[in-house]
Amino acid sequence: MTEAHRYPRPQLERKEWLSLNGLWEFALDPQARWRSPHQVQWQTTIRVPFAPETPASGVADTGFYRACWYRRSFEAPALAPGDRLILHFGAVDDSATVWLNDRLVAHHEGGYTPFHVDVTEEVQAGGPQILVVRAEDDPHDLAKPRGKQDWLLEPHGIWYPRTTGIWQTVWCERIGATAIGALRWTPSLTNWSIRLDATLNGQPRENLRLRVTLHVGSVLLADDTYQVVADEVHRQIALSDPGIDDYRNELLWSPQQPTLIRARLQLWAGRGELLDDVTSYTALRQVAVQGDRFLLNGRPYDLRLVLDQGYWPESGLTAPSDAALQRDIELVKAMGFNGVRKHQKIEDPRFLYHADRMGLLVWEEMPSAYRFTPRSAERLTVEWMRVLERDYSHPCIVAWVPFNESWGVPDLPENPAQRHYVQALYHLTKTIDPTRPVVGNDGWESLATDIIGIHDYDAQPERIAQRYHSEEVIGRLFSRERPGGRLLTLDGHPHAGQPIMLTEFGGIAFSPDVEQTWGYTRSASAEEFARHYSVLLETVRSLKLLAGFCYTQLTDTYQEANGLLYADRTPKIPIEVIHAATRGPRTARELQREREWKARMLKFQQDQHTHDEGLPVSEEG
Repeated sequence: MTEAHRYPRPQLERKEWLSLNGLWEFALDPQARWRSPHQVQWQTTIRVPFAPETPASGVADTGFYRACWYRRSFEAPALAPGDRLILHFGAVDDSATVWLNDRLVAHHEGGYTPFHVDVTEEVQAGGPQILVVRAEDDPHDLAKPRGKQDWLLEPHGIWYPRTTGIWQTVWCERIGATAIGALRWTPSLTNWSIRLDATLNGQPRENLRLRVTLHVGSVLLADDTYQVVADEVHRQIALSDPGIDDYRNELLWSPQQPTLIRARLQLWAGRGELLDDVTSYTALRQVAVQGDRFLLNGRPYDLRLVLDQGYWPESGLTAPSDAALQRDIELVKAMGFNGVRKHQKIEDPRFLYHADRMGLLVWEEMPSAYRFTPRSAERLTVEWMRVLERDYSHPCIVAWVPFNESWGVPDLPENPAQRHYVQALYHLTKTIDPTRPVVGNDGWESLATDIIGIHDYDAQPERIAQRYHSEEVIGRLFSRERPGGRLLTLDGHPHAGQPIMLTEFGGIAFSPDVEQTWGYTRSASAEEFARHYSVLLETVRSLKLLAGFCYTQLTDTYQEANGLLYADRTPKIPIEVIHAATRGPRTARELQREREWKARMLKFQQDQHTHDEGLPVSEEG
């Protein structure tokens, strides 16, 4: 399958769609002076969806510019009476204005979330359609969500090149006058059921019915038809409880056994008129915190995460290919990790799809703004709500992280407004999604959180061990220790028994380029790097106080050379060495149980794979 035929929205997929990626006309507008497509002086071409700062785009301009322009023509699919053409943008940083055939059709603010527009009325018969996009992105604006994008001309410290304009797929699809607009899946192991929330858009119709079928492999789990009321369907789909744990476990999603439930939804009207036909998927998976532990499917589960910033040398925040997303997940699992903390990036839905089907846990973190104002709070909150809406149904996501290291709330201990902001976003996130833990402010200065995330780059494993070795240290840890020079919890918000994790540590640099790169500590050779990593990970794994960890980081990222992999994804030391240190040795009994489990699962997985090539089998490394 070619890149152009990899559907950009895997959880609501239709057969008929058109990718608009590829070569577009392009122009930089450094001072944002042009306001109309007719003013633009087209200068060159760009390869969408790569940002103009990247070599992959063909532009590779990392200077300061406030706006840029895109133009291309395309042939619209033939529209039958009542059909609609919907134009989709995966992400445009930071604000986008869109014209089709000289008519203004859309404006969207927020660089990390998708938007779409119905352009049916603007489509011209008998010729190519002319699409123009203006992206405005002030490189010095610190009050908008910008993540790791540097505001200085050259990358410095932990900040990287900017991402301007289109950086995710542009596409369009033909749909009927009345169609399925959004889906939301919520599994419940308590009730052994899956809740479906579906909404319609377009022309209102009476006597609509939604048929929903759920399959795992060849096994039919449900085939139900529901009456549509006020353009919505809200139903709890009860599944047959297999009773015996072995069979229940076959249906549960986990990194070891990422069982997905394939869904097909058909919208019917009257006496058999099919209005829409989409495919989706969900999973039976439940996450929670209980006491000092993280729970997956009702049982304590140690989190072994790696910090993943999602940059590539040639293409920046945009993966060079769909295969590159899959390869990253394969490497993470091969190194013994069971998840990633996606740091300061809202990743492409294709990554989340592969994490769903391959079995990788994901912490999703909002890219930060760095200036606190009422307007910055509004901008980040609006964008965060869109993130939750887009990604709610992905089983791989097991935690939400709205803030990191007090970025955007720099005076948190002393400023009541900033504290209320963090508390409000924590509770708002829990309101939208009560099914997942929320890490209110990862790193330090916790005041509203389900997990205490601590960032500690101490280079001495023995000091790490002393600081976190058992429950006996909790009193001292929260009253006296300041690993990042900051309080771990704020006054009036003491540790209340939540799980404690090291969510950033390590950061060991190893690179032949000593002068131009840095890390939190440095190894002089591959042998020293392997030894340092192994001792540190063995120490952290032994700390019973911790519910899990997140090592910094997966890959070298620009000037940061503290990855386990080089930026091109080449391992710095043998993968098996990293795996042994990350996961630790397994006992003979564990190995035997693993062999028995895999043998029992093999036929089940093969059957599932046979019936859906889009959901291939995966095993934990």
